[in-house]
Amino acid sequence: MDDARPRSGAHILIDALRIHGVEHVFGVPGESFVSALDAMYDGSSPRFVLFRHEAAAAHAAEAYGKQSGRPGVCYVTRGPGASHAAIGVHTARQDSSPMLLLVGQIVRAHKGREAWQEIDVGQLFGGQAKWAAQIDDPARLPEALHRAFTLAVSGRPGPVVLAIPEDVLDEVVTTPDAPPYERIRTTPSAAALARLHELLAAAERPLIMVGGTGWDDAAYAGLQAFAERTGLPVVASWRRSSLFPNSHPLFAGTASISTDPALAARIRAADVVLAIGTRLDDVTTGGYTLLESPRPKQGLIHVYPDPGELGRVFAPQLAIEAGPCEFIAALDELPRIDGARWSAWAAEAHADYERRSAAPPASGPLDMFAVMQHLRAALPDDAIITTGAGNYTSWSQRFYPYDRFGTQLTPLSGAMGYGIPAALAAKMLHPERVVVAFEGDGDFQMCGNELGTARQAGLPIIVILIDNGVHGAIRVHQERHFPGRPIGTDIVNPDFVAYARAYGAYAESVTATAEFPAALERALAARTPAVLVLRLEWNG
Repeated sequence: MDDARPRSGAHILIDALRIHGVEHVFGVPGESFVSALDAMYDGSSPRFVLFRHEAAAAHAAEAYGKQSGRPGVCYVTRGPGASHAAIGVHTARQDSSPMLLLVGQIVRAHKGREAWQEIDVGQLFGGQAKWAAQIDDPARLPEALHRAFTLAVSGRPGPVVLAIPEDVLDEVVTTPDAPPYERIRTTPSAAALARLHELLAAAERPLIMVGGTGWDDAAYAGLQAFAERTGLPVVASWRRSSLFPNSHPLFAGTASISTDPALAARIRAADVVLAIGTRLDDVTTGGYTLLESPRPKQGLIHVYPDPGELGRVFAPQLAIEAGPCEFIAALDELPRIDGARWSAWAAEAHADYERRSAAPPASGPLDMFAVMQHLRAALPDDAIITTGAGNYTSWSQRFYPYDRFGTQLTPLSGAMGYGIPAALAAKMLHPERVVVAFEGDGDFQMCGNELGTARQAGLPIIVILIDNGVHGAIRVHQERHFPGRPIGTDIVNPDFVAYARAYGAYAESVTATAEFPAALERALAARTPAVLVLRLEWNG
């Protein structure tokens, strides 16, 4: 690429995205960045993917970053567009996902006058983004983009927000390109590994807890090999179940909003907890009760790539600044650890997980446990399951075993409207794989219009929609605290089948367990976006 020639800011920007390996830019067009859109007109990478709403575009960018380990990119216009996209930035922060949000901005001469749709990205995003800034010099765009990508993936991954005024995109300058970004890697020291071995070798009731982002297939395989060498049971943090094969005899379950009481007791009883990649957030730690702050009763070994998170809540016995990939690769250097003395402890942990995964009592003509069993049998083991937020997610999180890396894609932030945009991002990354968005009726109505995006972009995702006419998660809280006084949680739903068909999707309704297998087969064969509406009665 000849970067010595005069170029507009828009072409400098798009050239930079191309250099940094960006294949897709998710967004909703705005007049503040039509020059950047034009710079993508030739059809080569990156490709602009039109979404119906900026929130969905931002969700897709966050999911793309979480799933790939490379920053997902979203481009929105100023004011309203940036405000709509803020939910994706919040999720990227909470979920530690690399993401870049580009915001079209007013011309530089109008800055600070509260011009039409003007937004101060530093004020709006400063508390959530790793860096939020406005770039007023087109010659500095390569520098800014290189910093943005490097920052998004290094340390604790997260979102970066850059505002670019529309006249910056139009200005022509001559400036060199920056090289492709590289993630700044942190590896464990020999002293840390020696101390780790010492603590594990003296343990009686140890366990591993895994979570966070920044993993890859090699780290996934390496963790399994290390667990098998040592016999250590493995607990997944909330919504990170696909970091260890759930059917493996060393899998102990997931620490989540509704953690199995037996697993909670096991975590409290552990004498050593090796936490890899997880921040040990409030949900994973049962509201900071499974481990106590500031000094856990367990010997805590906390492995995390960002020193700002080590000791933030819990004072570890051993803090190791390292990413999960680098740390797990280094475990090959550890001397052998004999795990025979905790073999019964590990076996009991997996037995508790299997008991927790057994069928609950069925009620009504449509048995959701049977649906989940059929899904697991009918879908390939590399199928990707996405969800948003709501009571319905418990079916796919508790009763669907994730036995391959990267097969669960859900928001730690608890964002509704996430499942379908995340599914679209996953299908773009892995067009050869089956992608299923597991949706509730309330959640679906925050993102159902993105079926139009699925159809336009040629992304045949499958949506399994639970239609029970209730915001179930909130209704549960209402019945617990104010029994018999529900308010604001009943939903009058549309005809979801007709709605989906209006977008050109395949759709049908399922009202009985026996109907589901054939309906799923038809959805898989549809070659278009497909929606299966599962009609259930709310039973609390």
